[in-house]
Amino acid sequence: MKREFILKKIKKYPEFYQKVWIACLNIPKGTTKTYKDIAIDIGHKSASRAVGNALAKNPFPPFIPCHRVIRSDGKLGGYSGKGGIKMKKKLLNEEKNLI
Repeated sequence: MKREFILKKIKKYPEFYQKVWIACLNIPKGTTKTYKDIAIDIGHKSASRAVGNALAKNPFPPFIPCHRVIRSDGKLGGYSGKGGIKMKKKLLNEEKNLI
């Protein structure tokens, strides 16, 4: 799915969600950020939980790569995409192996 297509499709969602999802699009393959990192990136430094909620509503996993967002303690957190947390772990491992 092309970035331009995704950016067009997400316009119908709340602005906060859009900011979170766009921040995820900017996380390079093989790397991760925390929910707090994303909150800071979008200018809402204390909104880590809201970032998690926005990612839980991501309509385009893994094209919007919410699997690259983890908890501050290094644990994976959740994944709302098909396959749940097992798929999140698999996607992250595959991306690491591509680098």
